[in-house]
Amino acid sequence: MFSKILIANRGEIAVRIIKTCRRLGVQTVVVYSEADADSLAVEMADESVFIGPPPAAQSYLLADRIIQACLDTGAQAVHPGFGFLSEKASFARACADAGIVFIGPNPHAIEAMGDKIESKKFAAAAKVSVVPGHVGEIDGVDHAIRISEEIGYPVMIKASAGGGGKGIRVAWNRRDVEEGFPAVRAEAKGAFGDDRIFIEKFIENPRHVEIQVLGDKHGHMVHLFERECSIQRRNQKVIEEAPSPLLDHETRMAMGAQAVALAQAVGYDSAGTVEFVAGQDKSFYFLEMNTRLQVEHPVTELITGVDLVEQMLRVAAGEPLTFGQENLAIQGWAIESRIYAEDPYRKFLPSIGRLVRYEPPAEGEAEGYRVRNDTGVREGDEISMFYDPMIAKLCAWAPDRAGAVAGMARALEDFHVEGLGHNIPFLSAVMDQPRFASGQLSTNYIADEFPDGFHGLEPSDWQRDLVTAAAAWMHLTLARRARRIGNGLTSPLSREDWVVVAGKARRPVRLSQSGDVLTITLTDEKRTLTLDEVDWRPGRALFKARLNDQAFSVTASPAAEGFVIRHRAAKMPVLVLTPVSADLHQRLPAKTPPDTSRLVISPMPGLVVSMDVAVGEEVKEGQVVCVIEAMKMQNIIRAERDGVIKTVGAKAGDSVAADDVLAELA
Repeated sequence: MFSKILIANRGEIAVRIIKTCRRLGVQTVVVYSEADADSLAVEMADESVFIGPPPAAQSYLLADRIIQACLDTGAQAVHPGFGFLSEKASFARACADAGIVFIGPNPHAIEAMGDKIESKKFAAAAKVSVVPGHVGEIDGVDHAIRISEEIGYPVMIKASAGGGGKGIRVAWNRRDVEEGFPAVRAEAKGAFGDDRIFIEKFIENPRHVEIQVLGDKHGHMVHLFERECSIQRRNQKVIEEAPSPLLDHETRMAMGAQAVALAQAVGYDSAGTVEFVAGQDKSFYFLEMNTRLQVEHPVTELITGVDLVEQMLRVAAGEPLTFGQENLAIQGWAIESRIYAEDPYRKFLPSIGRLVRYEPPAEGEAEGYRVRNDTGVREGDEISMFYDPMIAKLCAWAPDRAGAVAGMARALEDFHVEGLGHNIPFLSAVMDQPRFASGQLSTNYIADEFPDGFHGLEPSDWQRDLVTAAAAWMHLTLARRARRIGNGLTSPLSREDWVVVAGKARRPVRLSQSGDVLTITLTDEKRTLTLDEVDWRPGRALFKARLNDQAFSVTASPAAEGFVIRHRAAKMPVLVLTPVSADLHQRLPAKTPPDTSRLVISPMPGLVVSMDVAVGEEVKEGQVVCVIEAMKMQNIIRAERDGVIKTVGAKAGDSVAADDVLAELA
């Protein structure tokens, strides 16, 4: 085993690798850019080396600087994590030339299977069923249009060196190709330093199932079963699970055998993933192979008990696998939710900024489930525009799928983030949907279930009870505090009858508190709720308690009056009023929102790549106004109505914030 390795990556995967190295007694070195100087990975590593400015092309993609960092620190090997240089055969060879071990597959395997164009050629030659498409490079937009029309729409435009959902567009018509091809090429060049593109048929209503493989340098190869990654947004995985609810034993073994055969054919010797597109009838086609550790590897570790990072290190050090296929078995069920810095209420647009509050759920055993949280951030850290917007990977394991879903829903309740937009409400909504519970998944899931975007879910009766009880407790606590501060009174509040206004609903309640137990009588409904084991104090946003002996957590933020309380995907404004005040409040006129239809507003913070209109220009609805880049993705901003450009608020190269006015229409 190595005594010191260098980690050529950042964020949560760097922290993940450090944790395994600490357990094995291996010292770690991390490289970092200016944006990551104060990161958790830098804090945790034994040594750190500065390698350049924030853009990846000027830091994490510079192989020579990383190799020099290995030489300067005496690191014997380098783990590339995922993304960046992890699938660059040239980097693996450069490491070998410098006497440094690359903790990953050999360069031949990377070239044969890591490149998406070459892998399809190899698979076709090996008589493996592949998705129909053009296996070769695309010269330009005209060539892309011609190929797309030969294949037949819809098609997938993909970066050959892509990964992590970057450099992918689905084109449904000629216009989509005209706009999507240059955007994918630009994203590919910026994120991977390789702008080669290929096009394949987009299979509608598919499922995304992948097989984890692991091989050593002695000819041994196993698969560690499958992961289902069908819940995707913009072709980026959002929720993964292992095993897949689609597969039966026979299909699982057939898919695993095909993945192993492909890996053996190229002499694969590390952890890797063979991806398949699967039909609802359990048919499957080889899609591509990722010759690296996958983002979603924790769910495989949770159901097999195998530490994939440890195995990668041992294999790279020349050790043989100590187990065979017959020693592996699926134990329970695991789900991973990717916590992203993005605003689901605004079409999931990136939301960069500082983590003013960061309170993840406690890791380890809980009530019927187990929690794991892979993260690279702490409270006070900043999510930068230069890298992937991932905050954390939250995992829940349970003996069966229903338990894992319920455990994930509870873990998401206990995850509190403030300071920027995040997708926790959306992830909670998926966990609460009957379709997800049934396992009827596809890569169209989000588009099918949220066709008009995500706007939260209507609260259930149970959630209305939770919100009512939490609001009542917080109101009484704050009222007693105000009395004590204002006039020194410490006696209990004499009033018992109140009205809880939650959203549009008005619920008369009678409150009675004895010690740490609050009894809420819903007078109109003739029901009683019991709230106890409360963990909350004024100023804290996360409210934990038990209602009628069932544990829950809600987030509560102060509003102009009352609170805004969210439980999972249900969010509502809440007031606790006297009956007279509630009656008067009901008579107040509703506020009319301002008219912003004339404004083209930036939906996210980012960098203006191009401003495509000028003052005085006539534009039509749907016309491109500008292109904004954020989190390595290019976003096309269009006019929402016809008009004439009155003012332009930004130019190419400008940094803009969310809600900045980009242009105004006359």
